[in-house]
Amino acid sequence: MAERAPTPSEDDVGVADVLAAHARMRRFLPPTPLHYAERFGTWLKLENLQRTGSYKVRGALNALLVARERGDRRPVIAASAGNHAQGLAWAAHRLGMQAITVMPVGAPDTKVAGVAHWGATVRMHGSSFDEARAFAIELAAMHGYRFLSAFDDPDVIAGQGTVGLELAAHAPDVVIVPIGGGGLATGVALALKSQGVRIVGAQPEGADNMARVLRGDDSAPVPVATLADGVRVRHPGRITRRLLATLLDDLVIVREAELRETLVRLALEEHVIAEGAGALALAAGRRVAGKNRCAVVSGGNIDATVLAGLLSDVRPRAPRKPRRRAQSRPLRTVAPTLARPFETAAQVLEQEFAP
Repeated sequence: MAERAPTPSEDDVGVADVLAAHARMRRFLPPTPLHYAERFGTWLKLENLQRTGSYKVRGALNALLVARERGDRRPVIAASAGNHAQGLAWAAHRLGMQAITVMPVGAPDTKVAGVAHWGATVRMHGSSFDEARAFAIELAAMHGYRFLSAFDDPDVIAGQGTVGLELAAHAPDVVIVPIGGGGLATGVALALKSQGVRIVGAQPEGADNMARVLRGDDSAPVPVATLADGVRVRHPGRITRRLLATLLDDLVIVREAELRETLVRLALEEHVIAEGAGALALAAGRRVAGKNRCAVVSGGNIDATVLAGLLSDVRPRAPRKPRRRAQSRPLRTVAPTLARPFETAAQVLEQEFAP
């Protein structure tokens, strides 16, 4: 059964919604840290240290909080390769709501276990995210559940945008974001574009359907298997593709070998454990210019056996020797107007977008 098409007003999402999401969620989710990866020359936004190990909890929590404000107490169902399901399960547990998740057969064991831990009902169906999504929509129509998209929902997009709001105070000139369905990239772009920040997306080679649709190619081939299973989406979001067509500055396609090497280097050199999609933005960063670059490490839910295999099989190239500098690089660069703590970034955006 086809998903109901939202009315145009339901598609509306902007920076005001991101600010509202931040205000709702701040007592539930503390800001995640930044880490300067000196050998990569890039700041890392460590969403792998977020609740449930991924940024996805932001969108799920905001959507449930908005539903509660509207008096909508229906059980919520979602399809996910893992991280959105875990985020929804945690948010539903915190708010005392019922959640059902549909995950594709073969989803990482660590993600399936994470969903079950928080008390959500887990249904395994299909061999891909898109098959799981179709089944979840069917169950929602059959039982009167609310279907919550992992990326193509205004409340989810606004929640993901709080990642960008936390970055605003650190004044990056470019932020690199992994893209599957496009929810994170859209939210971050909404939060940061008014500050003059460039937003660059990253997708794995062969699982790059957002790049295709932004070029006008709607053929939607089946994505190839990739280490970045969290962004393996055949049909990108309808809302997200519309907004990213104007908000996204560039999109880098990453080869699988680059992704594998970057994930191993993150673990060995920076002591950061990332899943495949979590290492994607940093892997793209070597082809992105910027004096104050930031890559979003979107998640860290990788199976131990997969990580052990990568650490055993992948031999990263030795990093280049550092250049001598007249002055050492500061560990933080803050714009003069954003020199106070994180709340000031929200205040500046509120002033700019006040009615």
